[in-house]
Amino acid sequence: MRKGIIVARIYLDHAATTDTLPEAVDAVVAQMRAGGNPSSLHSAGRRARSTVEMAREKIARVAGCDSAEIIFTSGGTEADNLAIKGLYWKRREANPAARKILVSSIEHHAVGDAVEWLEKYEDATAVWLPVDEFGVVDLETLRAEVSSDPESVALVTVMWANNEVGSIQPIAEIAAIAQEFDIPMHTDAVQAFGAIPVNFRESGVTTMAISGHKIGGPMGVGALIATRSAAMMPVLHGGGQERSVRSGTIDAASIAGFAAAATSAGENLAEESTRIAQLRNTVIERVQQLIPQATLRGPHPESNEELGSMPWRRLPNNAHFTFEGCEGDSLLFLLDMAGIESSTGSACNAGVPRPSHVLLAMGLDEVTARGAQRFTLGHSTTAEDIEALIKALPAAFEQAQKAGLAAHTPDAALWH
Repeated sequence: MRKGIIVARIYLDHAATTDTLPEAVDAVVAQMRAGGNPSSLHSAGRRARSTVEMAREKIARVAGCDSAEIIFTSGGTEADNLAIKGLYWKRREANPAARKILVSSIEHHAVGDAVEWLEKYEDATAVWLPVDEFGVVDLETLRAEVSSDPESVALVTVMWANNEVGSIQPIAEIAAIAQEFDIPMHTDAVQAFGAIPVNFRESGVTTMAISGHKIGGPMGVGALIATRSAAMMPVLHGGGQERSVRSGTIDAASIAGFAAAATSAGENLAEESTRIAQLRNTVIERVQQLIPQATLRGPHPESNEELGSMPWRRLPNNAHFTFEGCEGDSLLFLLDMAGIESSTGSACNAGVPRPSHVLLAMGLDEVTARGAQRFTLGHSTTAEDIEALIKALPAAFEQAQKAGLAAHTPDAALWH
């Protein structure tokens, strides 16, 4: 067997998924050993149901909602689909003229693709709300779209925080505009929940999606939080286990792990967000010092002196750059060879050779957008990890830039 060099791995892609917390693993294993279907009436079923309901209460405390408002799903994507499609179908049923969906132009594909599907197959009309250069929705544009013909608007959907550039939206203000015209609003809070203070009740939204594996829980579990008055049609049909709008056997073990992770996130939110943001600020400062061709994308982050203040402008764990003259994929693979695991954007769109729709919506051209690199930190990130990134990045960028420039020389065309 050929001997190789083992490279220590530095994981900086926590926005894709973060390391599972030990307490979440313990909770999953304990419930798997206990067994039982939460819908069964015998003792094992009742014990499993008790685990689920306790988990519902724990997550509700962190999310700022009532436990009865939590609908467990298989993750953020299902939660988004249930909200977008379910709200749209119910609104159209009550008012056939309500076919417009006002949606931000930087949504995760779980929302954006669901809206496009409704447009293609269910006679919806998508109105894509523009964002500024920092990736933030303009409130006046939203108000103008709603007030021009509120009866035609089925729903508004704007994500709480962007998964690529970390921009945090004025959710309460957006929800207030929707409420003014009695229009339901959904928000994808998958990136925000567990990273910054998120309070469903205070936000004023109708529905909100969250996910387990983004906060140290298991993959394959999430929740849609919906007000009691939210009218939704089911997407899945069957036993109607979750408020009669989400059918399927309840995964008590994963839900227990989700609750353990949410509890940990809630208890340590202020301290951990500040710690991570300080490390993130170090990344931004050092990268810009070492590589003048690196441009930070998204809102300007809080300084270390401001980090206790609210509201946050940018997710505390997000450092997103475009690197002039190189392809993001090339830089990613070179960093990976050096033991640094990063991303060019959404993991759900990985492997697709096209620039980020988020960066294009922010006004970047395609060439610039293809130079994207996202570094996202998490609960396991240390100062040593950041030093390793800073050490590896200049050489990786230089190599990626040479490869990028070579690809655009006249002779390069002979190789394609």
